[in-house]
Amino acid sequence: MDELEEIKKKKMEKMMSEINKPHEPTIELPGKPIIVTDATVDAASNQYPLLILDCWAEWCGPCRMIGPIIEELAAEMNGRAVFGKLNVDENPQTANRFRISAIPTLMVFKDGKLIDKLVGAYPKPSLVAKIQKYL
Repeated sequence: MDELEEIKKKKMEKMMSEINKPHEPTIELPGKPIIVTDATVDAASNQYPLLILDCWAEWCGPCRMIGPIIEELAAEMNGRAVFGKLNVDENPQTANRFRISAIPTLMVFKDGKLIDKLVGAYPKPSLVAKIQKYL
């Protein structure tokens, strides 16, 4: 009987410590691409643990090809990664700052730091494979 009381006591202590532990604020991870601009790129890259930013332009054929893939991945990877879209024609400061010379370019930000750039229009399976290593 004493052993059972000891187990109960330890269990209760553990539960109480979990209750009293400060909880990290949870951030909403959108399931569709967010629009990012020169003014919001730093805030977006710092807000989300993993941000994949699609740098594109309206006139770019390969950009339009991967657009639907980015939409699908945003929904499929919801909760694990956030996807953003940045129009380089409308946001030249960001394009210059990150030396984007070819589009589409996907910039991968982890905890606010640029950790990779994927240049070109990848088929969905290739893109998923490349992104998987950052999840």
